[in-house]
Amino acid sequence: MSVNDRRAASYMSAPRPRVPSNRNSDPEKTAALRSGLPPLQTDNNMEHMRGSAVSHKTRMPRDQVPTSEKRAERSAISTREKAQSRTRNSVQDTSSAGNRGNLERSRSKRASSPNMRKKEKEPAEVPWNPQASLIPHSTAPLASRVSVPPLASALPQSLQPKSLRELSTDDQERAILEDLLFVFMGFEGQYIHYNAPYDPSVEMDRLTGPAFQLASGLDPTLRDLALSMLKMATHYNALEAFVEVQSRAEFGAVSHAMCAVIRKLLKDYLILIAQLENQLLNNPNFTLHVLHIHTMPTAQCLAQLYSLGQELLRRNGLLDQDLDESIDDFDDVDNILEQLKEGGDLVPGAMSSKKICKGGNVLRLLTERLATLSGDPTAKTLLETLLREASRPYMTMLNEWLHHGGIKDPHAEFLVKEQKWIKREKLEEDYTDEYWEKRYTIRENEVPPQLESVKEKVLLAGKYLNVVRECGGVDISKAVKDVPKTLDDPRFLENVNGAYTYANASLLNLLLTKNSLTTRFRSLKHYFFLDRSDFFSYFLELGASELRKPAKIVNESKLQSLLDLVLRQPGSIAAQDPFKEDVKVRMNKIGLTKWLMQVVSVSGIDQDNPEAAIEKYQAPPTQGTEDDKDIVGYDALELDYSVPFPLSLVISRKTVLRYQLIFRHLLSLRHLEDLLVTSWLDQSKAISWRHKSSDRRLELWKRRAWNLRSKMLVFVQQLLYFCTSEVIEQNWQNLMDRVNGTDADGSEVTVNGTKQVNRTVDELMQDHVDFLDTCLKECMLTQAKLLKIHSKLMTCCTMFASWTAASLSRALSSADLDLSSKNPNPDAKGYDPSRISKLEDTLKRYEDHFNRHLRILMDSLNYFAATESVVLLKLAHALSSIGKED
Repeated sequence: MSVNDRRAASYMSAPRPRVPSNRNSDPEKTAALRSGLPPLQTDNNMEHMRGSAVSHKTRMPRDQVPTSEKRAERSAISTREKAQSRTRNSVQDTSSAGNRGNLERSRSKRASSPNMRKKEKEPAEVPWNPQASLIPHSTAPLASRVSVPPLASALPQSLQPKSLRELSTDDQERAILEDLLFVFMGFEGQYIHYNAPYDPSVEMDRLTGPAFQLASGLDPTLRDLALSMLKMATHYNALEAFVEVQSRAEFGAVSHAMCAVIRKLLKDYLILIAQLENQLLNNPNFTLHVLHIHTMPTAQCLAQLYSLGQELLRRNGLLDQDLDESIDDFDDVDNILEQLKEGGDLVPGAMSSKKICKGGNVLRLLTERLATLSGDPTAKTLLETLLREASRPYMTMLNEWLHHGGIKDPHAEFLVKEQKWIKREKLEEDYTDEYWEKRYTIRENEVPPQLESVKEKVLLAGKYLNVVRECGGVDISKAVKDVPKTLDDPRFLENVNGAYTYANASLLNLLLTKNSLTTRFRSLKHYFFLDRSDFFSYFLELGASELRKPAKIVNESKLQSLLDLVLRQPGSIAAQDPFKEDVKVRMNKIGLTKWLMQVVSVSGIDQDNPEAAIEKYQAPPTQGTEDDKDIVGYDALELDYSVPFPLSLVISRKTVLRYQLIFRHLLSLRHLEDLLVTSWLDQSKAISWRHKSSDRRLELWKRRAWNLRSKMLVFVQQLLYFCTSEVIEQNWQNLMDRVNGTDADGSEVTVNGTKQVNRTVDELMQDHVDFLDTCLKECMLTQAKLLKIHSKLMTCCTMFASWTAASLSRALSSADLDLSSKNPNPDAKGYDPSRISKLEDTLKRYEDHFNRHLRILMDSLNYFAATESVVLLKLAHALSSIGKED
């Protein structure tokens, strides 16, 4: 056998791993890669190429020694004069050809080396028998289940190919061409191997992609060309691993859809490799340079995909990252508590310790890269395809939320976050509106740029429709049709705006018509603002004996029975109220002033934003403090009001609390007015007051006492009138105008024949809260300074009314000489000349206290009228006549 024959036999017998192209692949599906890919000029049609690939796959398994038939065909391209002899050798048994080649190499080595004679006595080398195995299933549906092929470094010495230095330039090019086709499919070749640090069993190495090294001895021109194409092989390997990892369940449906598109593109890439292999086998003019030209457009696409994949992997923490970034990725306590409430376990691995780039973040990344690379036509087409397909599952969730009010988000990647542990049943005792404010929230970091401008509308549309759906107003079984399914659909924003308008109108109709929101508001006004409250005056009369007791021993059941009695009294405004059953009597354990002072002092915002002071206040304390342990029933009495869903969204516990504060304030004024009027009645009936004494000093004292009581009564009445007529009634009318559909400019809006406000339900809810906050502010219940002055004046008036109505008549009798001498009762005290001095001193203290604090109140009203609410000027003007000295 000649030297050339031995070289050919050795070359054909060397083992080469082979992975054929996909048999079922369709070259017409290469849409994303075809835009920049020049067509291949072949003599055979596509069916012939597929048949060639299939037959090649049959003849050449990946982990076995290839047949010599194909080697003979490739050798025939350069040495046509020996084609017939190599073709005859190719039909012989593969193992025989391999054995002859190994035998020739071993003989030549033994002939050239004197040490070989000693090695002949050593035991025979164990044959190399690599095997493939199946990997168990994972959560990634696109993951490969075939084990990693053995590395070229594990190849036995007997199967090593001939050195490149021993080959001619043409043979080197043929060998490198064949190697490149293997490397392009993710396998090592005979002369192109992985770099030593690369380990395919390490996930991070596979995600980064292998670096390849060429065997020494290659022609420098061929080396430069080969090195320029090896980057594409690196990108292909990395993208295969990327698809496998990113298609795991925890990365969400958007990542899954994107990985599916990338997998299709990689499938088209393998079709291209099959076409190039066909060219290598059948085109004698196919060179390394031609291969480079054909792969350039595809290499550019793979480079773009690789760059995108590396960025996404870094954001997911699957590649190297800084320590500071990993620390910032820990979930906050709220998320941990939420998962625990949903039944999660606080064990390692039960919760994610880092944030994952998924859903809206993936769409944001694609959108940003599309904007950056829009000048590159190939990159633009590729990214548009990825964005369009990746947005499909996101748009499915969006349409479900917009048109059904439901969230189908198993991977927590939608921009709206649902906290299922917050139930609507909690509205009955929730003072913070958690259901409406926290049940559905926006994930600010996961909003796609396309939804940034309408994210609030998306949230509100779903929230409104969710409420309507829970009340049976939405057919969730009806499929959503004729809606945009991708983000690039021109009807995208129109779909959001239309769904928002429909949901808002639906919920407004539900509240205003079916649930009679305006009637509820009028009912609240009757009970809490004492509007046409003849029934309540009767209730105070009946319950006076109980309400005079200390609050801790008041019988609530008795008061509730009395309230039910007066509410059903014929002719009363409450008798016609359909919601009178929802009113209940409650006894608070802490006084109103102390309660409000705690709120204002804790909030620390009484000067900048007084109406927001109540926002931070939640349920009142249940246990009384030392200062309030002896408060009477009048000071502790409050009403409660319950409403069904969905009215509880508007008339929530937060708003009912505000109603209660205003009610207790009005009740304290009404009760003080009754005390002063009762004092006047007692004075009118008592002989000691009606008798004109001969003592001028005593008559002057009576006049001063009458004058002070009159000033106190006028003060209380003016304050009560101001709170009811100037504050509550005016703001109430403004609220009703907005609720009933009259806008600020007087225009009316009609939806489906029903008059509607040209606003959202959230704005209606905010109008209600603003109305109550304004009433609290203008009734002087949110300013610490006004609260203190008001409390001192009220206490002074209450003590004076109690003093004049109790034992003052007997004291006057003992100070009047005429009455003392005419008194037939021997047990009565006689005339006491010092009594008048004591009465004058006591009255003087009341006068000084009342007048001084009244002047302070006047100055404070003028100040706050100039800085906060001008309506306080009306009260200051009304009280100005009282402050004048006689």
